[in-house]
Amino acid sequence: METRSDSNNMQNPGMLAPGLGNAFHHGWETMKNHFLELLLVILVVIVAQIPTGLSGVGESAGFSPLTGLLQVFVLAYGILVLAPVSYGSHWLFLRAARNEHFQTTEVFEGFKLWQQVVLANILVAAIVIAGIILLVIPGIVFACKLVFVPYLVMDKKLDAVEAVKKSWKMTTGHGWTVFFMGLLSFFIVLAGLILLIVGVIPAAIWISASFASLYHAVDQEEKEKT
Repeated sequence: METRSDSNNMQNPGMLAPGLGNAFHHGWETMKNHFLELLLVILVVIVAQIPTGLSGVGESAGFSPLTGLLQVFVLAYGILVLAPVSYGSHWLFLRAARNEHFQTTEVFEGFKLWQQVVLANILVAAIVIAGIILLVIPGIVFACKLVFVPYLVMDKKLDAVEAVKKSWKMTTGHGWTVFFMGLLSFFIVLAGLILLIVGVIPAAIWISASFASLYHAVDQEEKEKT
């Protein structure tokens, strides 16, 4: 995972320079400016995740035909329903990072691109799982390289293969930034848990806004070069 100097971005002070500190600072400002809207988006995602808890119920009950069906249902639900909601939330966090006006109902925009979202989600999962099988570290690298896929599907309307290729290209030079953002996100969530658990939701908003800010910064950087 490479690193890249921000010197190019200094030429245009109006641009958001890619970087860990810039991403989290801009993410914090984004959270403050759009807190209620993004809170509702996060709550929608949390509600959408509730059916995935059935997998834990099935595991605790031991194997049976019924628990097997539950596992299949949870897997299908995650791919076919939860993924579009998740991609829609990425889209709204990106729009917030750009300080654009948006409606929280747009969290369901992922269903309008349902085929691309489902295929992209499956492809990314397959690549990351394959990397984990290859001694874990490649899986972490692949996850960092593909972090922009949801934004590219929703923002650029790319298909699964093109979104994967584009994310791989866009993260070149920013791999360590993505990695350390993920690492720092763990401690932010941990701090949220310590703050009477309630702090987890603001932590999730801040983290999501920060990753959207990083994509926004890299996207700006690419546009500046063309």
